[in-house]
Amino acid sequence: MRRIVVVEAPSVLGLRPSGVEDLSAALIGAGLAERLGAVHGGRVDAPAYVARRDPASGVLNAAAIARYSTELADVVAEVLDQGDFPVVLGGDCSILLGNLLALRRRGRHGLLFLDGHTDFYQPAAEPNGEAASMELALATGRGPGVLTDLEGLRPLVRDEDVVALGFRDTEESTEAGMQPLPPELHAVGLDAVRAVGAEEAAREAVGRLGEYWVHLDVDVLDDAVMPAVDYRIPGGLSWAELESVLGIALGDDRAVGFDVTIFNPRLDPEGLITARLVECLHRGLSARIGRNSA
Repeated sequence: MRRIVVVEAPSVLGLRPSGVEDLSAALIGAGLAERLGAVHGGRVDAPAYVARRDPASGVLNAAAIARYSTELADVVAEVLDQGDFPVVLGGDCSILLGNLLALRRRGRHGLLFLDGHTDFYQPAAEPNGEAASMELALATGRGPGVLTDLEGLRPLVRDEDVVALGFRDTEESTEAGMQPLPPELHAVGLDAVRAVGAEEAAREAVGRLGEYWVHLDVDVLDDAVMPAVDYRIPGGLSWAELESVLGIALGDDRAVGFDVTIFNPRLDPEGLITARLVECLHRGLSARIGRNSA
């Protein structure tokens, strides 16, 4: 039986210490692990945040993110080696690099990338040097070597093994000068999801992948229901749509792990969004929970 193992990864090295570092504590405190029947797989704390760009890479905390990614990969790899299913609670989106490094050590895997933004910036176009706006580019091997060639394993995931689903930042990112997504990467924006429905879009997405990791930035949700994020953008998926996508993606045997990022509980002082997010994650993982308890 594959257990669900929760790993805390409260790094904000790729963003800033605004509250995202409290994500894991908030979700666990609201009962996520208990509802999932999960065991605790450890916590990987980040080194001190430095609010200046690395002059060589143009990225904030570049060397620290590289070290952190290796440490997180070690913990995730141990969960995978035990035959269990890691649920990694961030933190900002740069934690994706550590999760994918754990998989890359084992061979070739895919990525289902659920995010309101495509996060494909190059350092020259990212105004603050934040790796949390670059992680998909870095994971596919684009950017400074300190972050793209971790352990000599560039790229962590191939373009053709990625599906980016639900993003809605095309106009914004184009205006900012972000590099274009490569044609081999499967890009399914919010309008395309709506055209076929969330459930069918998810089925088509996972159908393109072999074994895969699922990355969730909660700003893929509609800003009207998920305002507790640092970079807000109008529109997005409803709770029901996200639950459908997660149910299909995480209930599939080819899914090998899952991370949750960017939720800022300091922007949810009454805890109402936290409770709804826990419910969403529980529903999304319900198929896997049921299979594990059978």
